[in-house]
Amino acid sequence: MVARPPLVVPLLALAGFLGLLALTVAGWAPLDRFDTAVSDTFRGYGDARPRLVEVLRIATDVAATMPFLVAGLAVTVGLAARGGRRAATFCAAVTVLIPVLWGLMHWLVFHPRPENGFVVITSNGFPSGHTSNAAAAALVAVLLLWSRLGGPARALTVALTVAFAAFVGLTRVALLAHWPTDVLGGWLLALAVVPLTARLVRSPTGSPRLPAHHPDRAVR
Repeated sequence: MVARPPLVVPLLALAGFLGLLALTVAGWAPLDRFDTAVSDTFRGYGDARPRLVEVLRIATDVAATMPFLVAGLAVTVGLAARGGRRAATFCAAVTVLIPVLWGLMHWLVFHPRPENGFVVITSNGFPSGHTSNAAAAALVAVLLLWSRLGGPARALTVALTVAFAAFVGLTRVALLAHWPTDVLGGWLLALAVVPLTARLVRSPTGSPRLPAHHPDRAVR
């Protein structure tokens, strides 16, 4: 069973993403100053800690496109093999949609990355692909596991997945691979797309309605 967050969550995330996109395209000066100030701080921090930079270069690629696709395919196949057709469809859809969407944005939106970063990437940077992948993977894990876990386990799962998505986003800024705006865009993209996908995917016979008093109704 795939949990479905309230519709207001992805709608607010989508509104935030579109607003951030508009400000990015317009080159809103306060946002540019914020991006530059944060990146300059991380540049000085990284220049003084080259070994840490090397570690982050390796760690950040856990959310690169190929690992994301391989993990998504493996989970999809595993769910399908266990008879979870709706969950498998949901996972497969997210695995395809997220890279396609941020890749399309990189093609359409002119937003160069920081110059002379600790990693060299020449493509546009809004939104961050690594961050979108990490946040999407985190959300998929939460939505797939939610109905199977009790309260403490749910809290732990949310904490771990949020920490993972936050860590990947931080590495992208620390390595000067992206501006903070790009990373925020990646988080918002995933927060909009994944819950909407969970709500749109249906099993062939439809999802049964739970009675109002059923304990699982809140997470359907």
